[in-house]
Formats: sequence, C-alpha cells, structure tokens
Amino acid sequence: MSVKCGIVGLPNVGKSTIFNALSSAKAETANYPFCTIEPNIGVAKVPDKRVDMLAEIVKPAKITYPVVQFVDIAGLVKGASSGEGLGNQFLSHIREVNVIIHVLRAFDDPDVVHSYGNVDMLRDKEIIDTELMLADLATVEKQIVKTEKAAKTGNKAAKERLMLLNEAKAMLEESYPLRAAKEEIINLANELFLLSAKPVIYVINVDEDLTETEETVKMKQQAKKEGANVILLSGKIEAELAEMEQSEKELFLKELNFSESALDRLIKISYDTLNLITFYTAGPKEARGWTIKKGTTAKKAAGQIHSDIENGFIKAQIIKFDDFIRYGSEQAVKEAGLINIEGKEYIMEDGDIANFMFK
Repeated sequence: MSVKCGIVGLPNVGKSTIFNALSSAKAETANYPFCTIEPNIGVAKVPDKRVDMLAEIVKPAKITYPVVQFVDIAGLVKGASSGEGLGNQFLSHIREVNVIIHVLRAFDDPDVVHSYGNVDMLRDKEIIDTELMLADLATVEKQIVKTEKAAKTGNKAAKERLMLLNEAKAMLEESYPLRAAKEEIINLANELFLLSAKPVIYVINVDEDLTETEETVKMKQQAKKEGANVILLSGKIEAELAEMEQSEKELFLKELNFSESALDRLIKISYDTLNLITFYTAGPKEARGWTIKKGTTAKKAAGQIHSDIENGFIKAQIIKFDDFIRYGSEQAVKEAGLINIEGKEYIMEDGDIANFMFK
C-alpha cells in the first residue's frame, strides 16, 4: 500500500531541508516564505534489516525495501483557512496525506528569518492547529446543513450522522483536534478528509549541538498529552548525513553516540503511527518487503502483489521469519513441519514470509 506523509510547518522552519535529507529529491531551500509552492514528493526506504537477512540466505537478483512517500507542502501562515498566503493549496495538499509530520523550529539563526520574528514552538504549533481546525469546522458546518434535511425526514442513519457531526463541531469550537475524538467521529472525519483527524508526528528542528532546552521539554510534554510521537533532530546534521557514504555515515553516527539517524527513526515512527506491518516474499528473483495494515487478511495481502493473485487466491504458504532464519532455507523449514497452509481469512502477522497459490 502507498504510505504518504505530509511535511508541514510555518515558513522557514526547515521543512525542505528535512525533506531533502529524507528522500532522493532535491527541493529548493531558501530564506524566504513560500519557497515551496507546489508540493515536492520524494520516496524513502523503510530501514528493514529483515530484508537484508532474507537476501543473505536466498541470494536474490533484486532487493526491494518497503517505502514511505514524503510530501513537502508549502509553508502555512495565519489565516490559511480563509485563503491567506497559499492557504487553500496548503490545505488541499494535506487532505491527501496519511500522516502529518509537523516541523517546529527550535534553532536560532539570524540568517534565516522567522516569519513571526522570534522562535516560539508552542505558538507556532497553535497557529497550524488552529488553521486545520478552522478548515474542518467550515466543512463540518456545511455537512450539518446538508444532513439536517435528511434527518428531518426521519432517516435513522442521517440522525446518527447528524449527532456525530454536532459532536465534532463542539470539539472543534473548543479547539480540540478530531484525532482525539472517539472512533466513530474519526471514521466520519476520515470519510470527509478532515485535517485535524490525521495522526501527527512532531519534529523539533534544533541547533547542531542537539541541546535540550526548557522549550523543547515543554513541547515534548505537550505532544505526550496528545498521545503524539515527537522527534528532536538537527536538520543540518541530517542533511550532512544524507550526503555521506554508508561507512562514513556509520562513523559519524558513532561519534554522535547514535545507533541510527533521527530520520531513520522518523521513517519507522511514520510506519508505526499508521499501524502498518511488513510481510515478505523471498526467492531467486527478489527479496521484498510489502506494507499492509495490521489486521489484513491473506487474500487482501496477496492483492498488494497483484490483483490477479487476490482474485484467484487459493491458499497461502506462511513461514515465520524467525523459523526461516533459524533453519536457513524453505526446504529445511518444510522438513521441520513449520510451513503453515492458510486460507483467505488468515490474518497476516508482521514478519510473515508468504507464498501465495492462485488460479
């Protein structure tokens, strides 16, 4: 499945620098607002050592990792929900993503002008949250007017929908993003492509010394209250790492006392935030990781490879990853009696190695 993460924030917070480090794309970066007008799109591999371990055993001609798509969206300003700046474009691009990566500026740099004159993460966060909620409120109010007509005829489904819409409206008017709502409201919000219902990951872009400050601690505490993940990183350092060869990168990370880059962690967290898992196919042609939602059936998982496999599904041969590594080959796993034959309703598990039989 396609995983799309939208990188958002006020102008000049380091969004495009982080985007460039995440992906192979090279977005323009400059010291003025709205440098990014049309969204830039890049793809980053999900760091997955299990693909490498499978490849070492099966010696495939090709190795394919799961990927996450990142979208660098134009900087937002106050009033975007009513069309200020590039507001309408900004909001329409956010509607298309699965998760919001909200970049907050914590670094001081006199050469990079902050659009509000000074660094204040909580203020900046509130500006974007408010604009998303105001845009949602406008959508919800239109839906209420539309649904009221059907509800007055006695339509039970319309009455239930109207109740949920009014609950969503009350939350938004009290400045509560809809991602904190109950499941029924979130489902309705997703149907309507509402912005504040999307899961969010906060990225705090700090100076190169990676120093924690009172402000970054406060922001982490705020994110924790929301149940949101937060990552502290230096966009400049990550940009340098992205340009290095692997051996040089590993040495640099060791000097920083890190086991992996912050952006590798961000990719993994983006994956986890969306409740995704990976299953694998492995053979002489290719070792590959496939992205699916938790709870996906074997038949639906087969459709990630090709619709013909899903439509003609007969059964799935499933090997657990640890068993494959332990025994070292499919034949050895088979001789140990550890290949399971599963039907179309089997719920795939993270790490399953699958061979689908189909008509």
